[in-house]
Amino acid sequence: MNWWRRLRGGGPPGPRGATGGDAHLARAADSLRALIDDPAIPRAVRDALAEDYAEIQAQLDKLEQAQLHVAVFGRVSVGKSALLNALAGRDAFGTGVLHGTTVRQQRVSWDSAAAEAPGLGPLILIDTPGIDELDGEARDALAHEVAERADLVLFVVDADMTAVEHRALLRIAVPGRPLLLVLNKADRYTPQERDALLRRLTEHAEGRLRPAQVVAAMAAPAPQRVLRELPGGGEEIVERPRVPDVAALRAAILDLMAREGRTFSALNAALAASRLSDAVGERLTGLRREAADRIVHAYCLAKGATVALNPIPVADLFAAAALDVALVAHLGRVYGMTPSRAEAGRLLAVILGQLAALMGAVWGVNLVASALKLGTGGLSTIATGGAQGALAWYATYVVGRVAERWYAQGRSWGEGGPKQVVREIVESLDRDSILREARGEILARLRGGRAR
Repeated sequence: MNWWRRLRGGGPPGPRGATGGDAHLARAADSLRALIDDPAIPRAVRDALAEDYAEIQAQLDKLEQAQLHVAVFGRVSVGKSALLNALAGRDAFGTGVLHGTTVRQQRVSWDSAAAEAPGLGPLILIDTPGIDELDGEARDALAHEVAERADLVLFVVDADMTAVEHRALLRIAVPGRPLLLVLNKADRYTPQERDALLRRLTEHAEGRLRPAQVVAAMAAPAPQRVLRELPGGGEEIVERPRVPDVAALRAAILDLMAREGRTFSALNAALAASRLSDAVGERLTGLRREAADRIVHAYCLAKGATVALNPIPVADLFAAAALDVALVAHLGRVYGMTPSRAEAGRLLAVILGQLAALMGAVWGVNLVASALKLGTGGLSTIATGGAQGALAWYATYVVGRVAERWYAQGRSWGEGGPKQVVREIVESLDRDSILREARGEILARLRGGRAR
């Protein structure tokens, strides 16, 4: 598909004057539009993948609005919502003492970011449920989904890592995914403890993060307890609120997004398009296989019944190839590679040559015996014709499956050549089951024809 070639840099450049991240964004947006509008995708595939196409449309909207998404990720109650509130400069996200305050995705625009980093474009802050929530499987999947699609992930902890956090970090900290590891509630620790903990967290990343990507923050620091002298003498302990301190985190986010945000966004679009491309490919393969199944079955029945009505010696079965040539050509059209009759004939000759060589051994004798061993049951002529028709059915079935493999592999036999493909197809088939089905359908067709 042309859109994927453009995503990978093989297509036309972006708008004149677009450079660096802007060029990546322009190319990604063009590519997503091409994917959405691709006329070669059947309506049945679009309907089956409606959610995937909706995601691509959302990615395109995001690119056209120049949005960058920053998502938090971490255990419940590590202060993710409070951290985003501190960045946004307002209480936009719900916080509380209940386990699992955030139960779904929440999104808020980080309005002040534009003033702090002119030209950056809208930044969207995304809160997610905790990865260790009760009913955690669905929420964990949601959090991972957001993390995969965000332009930057803030992995938030409030202490040394648990085993759950460590496993999640190693899943998320993959090449190409921007990540900052944030030690929230840093006010709990002395400066010495904090520095040691930041080093320890860097070690947990196992070389996937640089020290500069591990940042301390205090989104909602605990009040400071101080001793105050009373006017009449005596003392009392009072609490003084402290201002959140997310300056280092804010600077790290804005610097990273200003330098690489557009490229990250284009990469995310490419990954989303790749996922849809794979899904479309799988769906098209399934539809083609279903169509091929129907076509092969129809040709098998047609040839089997023809041979049964006018039985020919088994040794000459493969000489009656007119239907097989038509089958090969028909399968080519299913895979969008319509061959000429001569090309279909050459392909059939290769398949039959390999099949004849394979059946020339003892295996061929066993195949004939399998077709004939059911007996006549008092219907000598019909039963014998049915057995020979079943052999014709089987041969056409193999031809269809081998030709389908060749088309599906882009008109290629692969490293093993046609001999290997034919052998693999034959060895994968349940011979007796196919012969039994063939003989049953052919006899039913013959009896039905005589009844009429």
